[in-house]
Order: sequence, then structure tokens, then C-alpha cells
Amino acid sequence: MSTDHIITREVAETKGRYVIRKEGDEAELTYSITTPHLIIADHTGVPDSFRGTGAGLALVQRLVADARAEGVKIIPLCPFVNAQRKRHPEWADVFQV
Repeated sequence: MSTDHIITREVAETKGRYVIRKEGDEAELTYSITTPHLIIADHTGVPDSFRGTGAGLALVQRLVADARAEGVKIIPLCPFVNAQRKRHPEWADVFQV
């Protein structure tokens, strides 16, 4: 499992995403901004070229770290984000379920 992922954060008015790029492919975690203190994690997409690299988990870890730093709560609509939330009870402070 690789831990050297470079994650870029892109934010627009009501949407945002975290992206890992490698050799023309992108793994992403997208979210919707509902209020300044609440976001909805709505999709995680990891192409086959990223499978087994830990890219999906790295994206969720960055989401959680940023949410903590910014005082934001996350609604885990995305099944992958929700599954990771259940596996990591230490993240409970940033999730609203």
C-alpha cells in the first residue's frame, strides 16, 4: 500500500473535491457544501489503476483532517466514506449521522 499520494483540493461555491492524479488517471472524493460548517461527502471514485494503493482511504483521511482543522461536520452519503467512518471510531467527532 502506497502512502505517498499527493492530494489536491479543489473548491467551488457549493462543491469541492479531493483528487489524486497518476499517469493520466484520477481518484477523487467529491462533496457538497451545504453550510460553512456542514458538507456532504457524496462520491468516491477510484479507477482500477489505483486499486490496492490506499488511494480511497488517503482521500477520506484528508477529508477528515481538513474537516477537523476547519470545524466542519461531514454527512457521509457516499457508501465508501460511510464504511470508513464505521471502521474509524476515532473520527466520530467530524461526522454527523
